[in-house]
Amino acid sequence: MTGPSRRRRPAVQPSRTLWSPGSDLDAALLAYTVGDDREWDRHLLPWDVLGSLGHIEGLRASGLITQRDHLKLRAGLRAAFGAVRSGRLVIGPEHEDAHSAVELWLTRRVGAAGERLHTGRSRNDQVTCDLRLFMKDSLLALSVSSLGVVAALLLFAELHQDALWPGYTHTRRAMPSSAGLWAAAFAEGLLDTVEGLPELWARVDRSPLGSAAGYGVPLPLDRQAAARALGFAGLDHNVATVQNGRGKLEADVLFWCVQLGHELAKLSSDVILYSGEEFGLLRLPARLATGSSIMPHKRNPDLFELTRGRVAALESDLAAVLSIRSKLASGYHRDFQLLKEPLIRGVGRLDGMLPMLAVAIPQLEVNRAGGLAALSGGALATDEVMRRVETGVPFRRAYREVAVALTRGESFPGPSARAVMSRRRSAGSVGRLGLEKAWRRFDRARRWSERELGTFHAAMDRLAGRGRR
Repeated sequence: MTGPSRRRRPAVQPSRTLWSPGSDLDAALLAYTVGDDREWDRHLLPWDVLGSLGHIEGLRASGLITQRDHLKLRAGLRAAFGAVRSGRLVIGPEHEDAHSAVELWLTRRVGAAGERLHTGRSRNDQVTCDLRLFMKDSLLALSVSSLGVVAALLLFAELHQDALWPGYTHTRRAMPSSAGLWAAAFAEGLLDTVEGLPELWARVDRSPLGSAAGYGVPLPLDRQAAARALGFAGLDHNVATVQNGRGKLEADVLFWCVQLGHELAKLSSDVILYSGEEFGLLRLPARLATGSSIMPHKRNPDLFELTRGRVAALESDLAAVLSIRSKLASGYHRDFQLLKEPLIRGVGRLDGMLPMLAVAIPQLEVNRAGGLAALSGGALATDEVMRRVETGVPFRRAYREVAVALTRGESFPGPSARAVMSRRRSAGSVGRLGLEKAWRRFDRARRWSERELGTFHAAMDRLAGRGRR
């Protein structure tokens, strides 16, 4: 009898990595260490080219490459950027990552000058630069999309600020609210998070180039020149902080995304609940609902359920980043390679939610009659307490009197909708939403986003040769 068959080891193949001196590598080792990096690096490919364009400006300013090589590299990288945009430069199975795809493409076209591209650079500060450009682009896009949802909510609030319905605590009718108060609360909640972006932006908007593997390089690199070329506001000054901070910015970005997501998930849960037959405060138009494969009467709020579910998945992306970076010693670790997936995936989840909700919110219909009818009974009990307080009855006594009357089955004539609103005139209440203040906050956030978008795009256009040189 022959012994048990052994699993054949993959054949050894020549190395195509940037870090190998040319010796052959075990194919299984290469496959394991590369993992699905190629898939996630597809999202970083344009930023790798642009980051390289910024890097060669630093090399030229440092006197580390000649003008001739600089011009060759710049022309080649600009051609590479066009090839990425047209789909002609892609990451294939012969490449380890975005970096090797770009460098191989470049050296085949500009020859020996292409081999100077990696001067003074490690893949560690290179990928960190790629990620920061990706994060800057993503954060600005998410900010603009978030403001689109804010605008939709504020317009909804303006349209329905006098549409009364119950507010809820413990999922029980509490006190009068309105569709306008409800929508404006979410608008202001989103603005709270959007307004926190400049603080996060200040940490993302720092160039890591020149830090190499975390300890700098023994060359006279002009780090500021590369940072200026890439449109960064400054540097991560201490070179060791770049690798020590890996995962920290990713977590900050995802936490900001989660904070936005929580508003969207809570909004979605409300829409699901309020549009159900038992509540009937909102109506989902047919174009916002899906059907059942077996029950012909069903109109399901899948859009809002999936939004809520994707926010939960977004939280898991943040948890993955925090788990990967925790308890690591200082310096670079290959664990950091796994940070790309949750960051890119998590940002993508939010990027899909925001435009959909900006379209859906204006289409929600408010059941005004149903909202008023739902105010009968206990939801107006506090109004009765306060009416008695205004006649001079102490609050505690008025509260007990109304509570006893309710247990006896007594009812109180509810005030009119106009009276309900007029009695709630304190700032931010149902009868005084102050939407103009929220619109001013919206305008300030919009102007910030537009300014940073202009600065960022101008820098990228200059590097790519699309703008003023």
